[in-house]
Amino acid sequence: MDPDRLVLLALSEEETEASEAEHLMGCAGCRHDFEALRTVADLGAEAEELRDLPPPPERIWRAIEADVSGPARRPAPVTDLAGRRGRFRRRLPVLLAAAAVVLAVAGTVVVDRFLSRPPAEQVTARATLSPLPAVPDVAGGDVQVLADGQLRIDVRNLPLTTGFHEVWLIDPDDLTKMVALGNLTDRADALLPVPPGTDLHRYRLVDVSDEPHDGDAAHSGHSLLRGTLTN
Repeated sequence: MDPDRLVLLALSEEETEASEAEHLMGCAGCRHDFEALRTVADLGAEAEELRDLPPPPERIWRAIEADVSGPARRPAPVTDLAGRRGRFRRRLPVLLAAAAVVLAVAGTVVVDRFLSRPPAEQVTARATLSPLPAVPDVAGGDVQVLADGQLRIDVRNLPLTTGFHEVWLIDPDDLTKMVALGNLTDRADALLPVPPGTDLHRYRLVDVSDEPHDGDAAHSGHSLLRGTLTN
């Protein structure tokens, strides 16, 4: 079978005709070449989404260039398929070696990116914040307590305030016992430190309040959202 036709079939550029499929079934040489080309095509498909790969070693390109350029030859007749197939098979190991190098480089980059990726954050507790009766139903939020001692809070549709919004941890068994975590900004989310030694089994009620600029560090008594931490 014509080597150029084998390349097109291996790359799935064209459909295999019935006569070609029958030939591949009966010709071990063409079938070997076709399977080798399919291997190269599959390697290329696996690495096509990778970017910024380091270049393969220079010796690979030198080997490919030397094999492809070679000494000038008189063009062979189109019907000289045996000669073309022979040259094609001699070059095939070089193409496979180049593809293997590309895949090895791509695999190295993937592994390096995987190992250098920061570990996923470990969440130790969660809460869903619901609006209190005087607050619009569209308000709400979510809370995650991270293993590194921080609390991530994400709120939405909080009522406007002339003061500021503050986040608290409260003991639901004694609402006078509370820990201030910090203020919310104009951003929808915030990462606030939980004071060391805070017992989250006791202070498990998360509260978002509306606080005036009055210099009083105590809770204003005007809560907007609340939710209970669960593991």
